[in-house]
Amino acid sequence: MEKPDPIRPTDDEARTLARQLIDDARFGALAVTDVESGGPSVTRVAIGTDQGGTPVTLISSLSAHWQALAASPRCALLLGEPGPKGDPLVHPRLTVHCTAAFVDRDSAEHAELRARYLESHPKSKLYIDFGDFAFVRFTAVDARLNGGFGKAFRLTADDLSGVPTSV
Repeated sequence: MEKPDPIRPTDDEARTLARQLIDDARFGALAVTDVESGGPSVTRVAIGTDQGGTPVTLISSLSAHWQALAASPRCALLLGEPGPKGDPLVHPRLTVHCTAAFVDRDSAEHAELRARYLESHPKSKLYIDFGDFAFVRFTAVDARLNGGFGKAFRLTADDLSGVPTSV
């Protein structure tokens, strides 16, 4: 007997939930390929979005994940935090498979990201202008949404596009 596919057809509700998880994210887990070991490595990063709703972060060149992204831009973001009560696995979460790109500090784009990022992460004012920090944009390749038990979806990059709902 053939097992049923646990992945549901992607619908507007799934797209809306995925978009909300991106727009509401202030932190996420970033998975990269570690330069030294060649194995997977995960770190927590602060997350914002650019004006088009694409996830961005601000990282230091002193960090291992900077070195990993510079060597291989393929990465993944896990977004969505467990609620204060109940089983953490019933809360929605989104894994976005991405390609990372560093933003040139001398570009107009950097200035726009800086202003937007400071709105959502005001404490970053302490280090945002340090010479070793740069923005990284995460362009989605595809994603996996777990909306809670029995609510799994595969999403395309186009499913994730849309105007951000928040700053």
